[in-house]
Amino acid sequence: MDFILFAVPFFFVLIAVELLADRWRGLRTYRLADAINSLSAGVLSTTTGLLTKSVGLLTYAFALEHISLFRLAGDQAWVWVLAFVLYDFCYYWLHRLGHERNVLWAAHSVHHQSEEYNLSTALRQTSTGFIFSWIFYLPLALLGVPLLVFVSVAALNLLYQFWVHTRHVPKLGWYEWIFVTPSNHRVHHAQNPLYMDRNYGGVFIVWDRLFGTFQEEDERTPVIFGVTTPLRSWNPLWANLQFYAQLAADARRTRHWADKLRIWFMPTGWRPADVAERYPLTKPDLSQFTPFEIALGWRPQVYVTLQFAVYVALGSYLLGHGAQLPLPALWLGWGIMAFGLFVLGALLEDRAWALRVEAMRLALNVPLLALALSSALLPASALAWPALVVYTVVSALGLYCLCRPLGRLTGSAG
Repeated sequence: MDFILFAVPFFFVLIAVELLADRWRGLRTYRLADAINSLSAGVLSTTTGLLTKSVGLLTYAFALEHISLFRLAGDQAWVWVLAFVLYDFCYYWLHRLGHERNVLWAAHSVHHQSEEYNLSTALRQTSTGFIFSWIFYLPLALLGVPLLVFVSVAALNLLYQFWVHTRHVPKLGWYEWIFVTPSNHRVHHAQNPLYMDRNYGGVFIVWDRLFGTFQEEDERTPVIFGVTTPLRSWNPLWANLQFYAQLAADARRTRHWADKLRIWFMPTGWRPADVAERYPLTKPDLSQFTPFEIALGWRPQVYVTLQFAVYVALGSYLLGHGAQLPLPALWLGWGIMAFGLFVLGALLEDRAWALRVEAMRLALNVPLLALALSSALLPASALAWPALVVYTVVSALGLYCLCRPLGRLTGSAG
């Protein structure tokens, strides 16, 4: 069952509630650019998932058909409970190795790059995790857990993890001993040495207590969120590629052919000795930590926020109609989404070329829609053209208001 699709509106309602709680309690757990960057990564992830989810589903279905030891009935309550618990056990090992092996961390690091911690961080998901994640859930197929049950408990596991991404909920007493909570998941998102690489469970914290990876949140050591190799960008595409690019660069630079291959599968942080010597990486001093920020005026912030809302609507449309759209339409939708979110990230970073690329993005709206309709990639609608014209004209006027008085957004970045 696709619980995620139905939950999306509630995600945004709860984010709004958390924003109100921020104001009421005088906290500052949100920054606009950081939140949009996290949500952009989430929108890109769900759009990418429309093209890649078949990898996990087909491999699971194949394993269920050909190597399962049992045939469990999906109408039995105990099967659902067993599947829910076992899924979280498999998730624990996927999550743990996602922190302990370079190539898996390259995918998972996206979720940890935010230097804030709030409900928008929960939606900050990778677009490349599908490459290896399916392997870790094959034990459920081996035991004969039906595909519908597997998909459903996977969605429920992900839904549970949403609410633990907040700083507004304190420790919860006995509940902390069994389940993942905001407190022990805050530890997981820390870059402090005391907390790093701890608390991997999705729903149950008992796995961490059992396998020695549990760490309690200590009020004497406030959590500093983020990763030790900071992203320092609002670009969701670069967020997904950053660590892969670092690994590829090290693989290219090393003189040893064996290291070019094994760097991908070595423990996180391992680098070939010759590369580490010639290209040392410095880690930030946490005692001097300051979150990444680029000052923008209120007008560009409003413009980017409204444009991002359009992409949320587009992503929701693709998510809701993905099963009915032909594959070329999904690829076109993904391309439009990826390019648009990239441009919005550039605007948030105040890149010198961002306004020109944004103008090009708006100019491409008409030929892209014409291509989609003429190729029957999208269902014809009498409202499509008027809506697109209105959106493009209003956006162009907004862009003109940014360009004319300012030249650039702040003049602060190159």
